[in-house]
Amino acid sequence: MTPRSPAPAERPPGEHEVKGHAFRDELSDPLAEPEEAASPAPGRPARRITWRKLVLLPTVVAVVLVLTYFWITNVHLDAIARNSIDNGNVRLRVWQHVKLTAISTFWVLIIAIPLGIALTRRGVSRAAPLVTAIANIGQATPAIGLLALLVIWLGIGPGTAIVGMVIYAVLPVLSNTVAGLKAIDPQLVEAARGIGMSAPGTLGKVELPLAVPLILAGVRTALVLNVGTATLATFGGGGGLGDLITSGIQTQRMPVLVLGSILTVALALLVDWLASLAELALTPRGLEVE
Repeated sequence: MTPRSPAPAERPPGEHEVKGHAFRDELSDPLAEPEEAASPAPGRPARRITWRKLVLLPTVVAVVLVLTYFWITNVHLDAIARNSIDNGNVRLRVWQHVKLTAISTFWVLIIAIPLGIALTRRGVSRAAPLVTAIANIGQATPAIGLLALLVIWLGIGPGTAIVGMVIYAVLPVLSNTVAGLKAIDPQLVEAARGIGMSAPGTLGKVELPLAVPLILAGVRTALVLNVGTATLATFGGGGGLGDLITSGIQTQRMPVLVLGSILTVALALLVDWLASLAELALTPRGLEVE
């Protein structure tokens, strides 16, 4: 007498067996919870321009500047200190500082981004370590020493200060441009070329958009570096808020020194805030991660 095979174990509703493999028919159980694979992949939330990011830092800086204004207008100043801050001198120094930062950053972008793109192309990529090493030397050199050498070579003036600031700030943008382009999956580039895109088209529509987050991070770093380095432009005749700081040190007038320092810090914070907003606004959708 042939023994009967054991009865198959009962399966939950909606689960079937095909060739020994069990699977679940989702349509047969509409109340079933979705599988983990169907849930959104866990990841970091997208960065967005929120009201808090728009308002918090400018409000803090504005409060500090208002308090500084009331303090400097009520503190006792002798003739030497008043001569340093009266007659629109503070406004002139702030404008000079902003102009030095803007012009030097413009030239950093003009030099570093095209050079970084060139160093990732075939035939030129072998020179990337050498060019990066040269840029490292420029930033490793103390800024005041670099400016002193440029003054000996180029003379005194705002142009000398701008050249020194460009040399000092070119490394972050250059290295981030090279790193951003090298981090792109080569298969994406091959796929773009496979559908008939030219090399410039692939660069402009595939590679650069994917490298934008890293490039903008380098630009943001260069901006903040330039705001700080611009205070040394006073030693090369470039003006800026460094004039107030050095004047306060040389004449031992602390209110002038404190005013120049606070304005420099406030300007650096505002520039970094504006750069962070631009970084979020210019990053292509889908790449905004914390």
